[in-house]
Amino acid sequence: MKRFAALFTRLDQTTRTTAKVEALADYFTEAPEPDRLWTIALLSGRRPKRTVNATILREWASERAGIPLWLFEESYAITGDLAETIALVLPPQSHGSDNSLTHWIAQIRTLPTVDEPARKQLILDAWDQLDATERFLFNKLLTGGFRVGVSRKLMTRALAQATGIDEPDLAHRLMGDWTPDTTTYETLILSPDPAEDLSRPYPFYLAYQLEDPPDTLGPVTNWLAERKWDGIRGQLVLRGGTHHVWSRGEELMTDRFPELAAALDFVPDGTVMDGEILAWTGDAPLPFSALQKRIGRKTVPKKLLTEAPVILKAYDLLEWQGEDIRSRPMAERRALLETLTGNLPKDAPIRLSPRIDAADWDDLAKTRARSRDHGAEGLMLKRLDSPYLTGRKKGDWWKWKVDPLSIDAVMIYAQSGHGRRANLFTDFTFAVRDGDQLVPFTKAYSGLTDEEFRRITAWVRRNTLERYGPVRAVKPEHVFEIHFEGIQKSTRHKSGVALRFPRMARWRHDKPPGEANTLDDLKQMLEAYG
Repeated sequence: MKRFAALFTRLDQTTRTTAKVEALADYFTEAPEPDRLWTIALLSGRRPKRTVNATILREWASERAGIPLWLFEESYAITGDLAETIALVLPPQSHGSDNSLTHWIAQIRTLPTVDEPARKQLILDAWDQLDATERFLFNKLLTGGFRVGVSRKLMTRALAQATGIDEPDLAHRLMGDWTPDTTTYETLILSPDPAEDLSRPYPFYLAYQLEDPPDTLGPVTNWLAERKWDGIRGQLVLRGGTHHVWSRGEELMTDRFPELAAALDFVPDGTVMDGEILAWTGDAPLPFSALQKRIGRKTVPKKLLTEAPVILKAYDLLEWQGEDIRSRPMAERRALLETLTGNLPKDAPIRLSPRIDAADWDDLAKTRARSRDHGAEGLMLKRLDSPYLTGRKKGDWWKWKVDPLSIDAVMIYAQSGHGRRANLFTDFTFAVRDGDQLVPFTKAYSGLTDEEFRRITAWVRRNTLERYGPVRAVKPEHVFEIHFEGIQKSTRHKSGVALRFPRMARWRHDKPPGEANTLDDLKQMLEAYG
């Protein structure tokens, strides 16, 4: 654990990419292999699940620290992080420990199997053996909230530096449904068996939002344009006579979309397609809300299968006849995909995402402006000579989204943030006018500058009307322009609507609350775009 804590400290004390990579590379060279494997798992989002209720942890920590619970809660409100608060209030360790990261994770994972007195004793013993940084990390693992400012890309780069294995190869090896329980460092990183995990997807290639005028990209003929669909990005993997469906977040979703199993009847083995999973009927996508009903389910009832049948809108071919073809140019991969999908029956659950032809950028801009008429968010632009890369890189793939929807709303509730923003109010609830009343309809927490967050925080502290735990009801005086990507009906909200990706675009100092938008305005948007 000491070695892992030292790594965390090195990572936490720098913002330089090269320094982070160097720290990780040193760790991957020196740490025991089980700890290396767990660190790779943690940095790729495979954290242990929460094993202890946060309320109980507060009580045990305040008891061990010898302070009243109310004082602990006040400290927590200032710190904004439970793991850090516990690490700070506890008395110094009575003795050290040389136990490894793997040991402490194993201890945490045993907690659900023992009764509460034994659970409490194990945690108190751990706190007593670990120093402040080690305690903080232990607490983060205990609460399932471990995060560190290192992207998977940086971690993979450091691992490549430590092992001498090419970064793209490592990125692919780290994909899939593995855990430290199902593999070893040797098997996963150093000597992988290509046939061991036939379900393994490829790392996704991600696009940047286009900010400059499109004509800066050169001739439109150098680009493939297609619609940017509003669904779930996924890969359909067909190997070994079975199929697997993966989300961009590396979640295995095969059972949630049983319709895609029919691909086995039409698509040859050794094929991997990238595309968008959409709820689809006739020739048009259903709203994202229809698809959303299926996302959190492990099994899908017949009613949902009927109400929201899905297809894969395929837009890239990554593996063909068992060969990784990501290095081939987009034009060649697209031609193979067109041939493949052109031979599919009409009722197949796979459809080609159509190419959009245009004489010039102005012509393409007119098509983009009509995107919402087709249930799309805009256009995707992909350079025809581009390979399929890993992660987000500028230059070859761009998102050219339509302008967001917008509404002016009144802030009525505020809540403090977390981490470095724990001392600021950053999470807000907004309302629209309905006669003389204000009806809440959305929350937003991004879009303002740090200086604006500081200013609104000072105002909230002076203008709080009521407190509901961490939430502050404030005077309804400030109007904000809220941008969002979509709107849909909702029975969970008093307003009857829910927004997709809401964020604060600007603070409308020029507009009084009486000029904010109304509930009728929202309902008209729902009719037009819902």
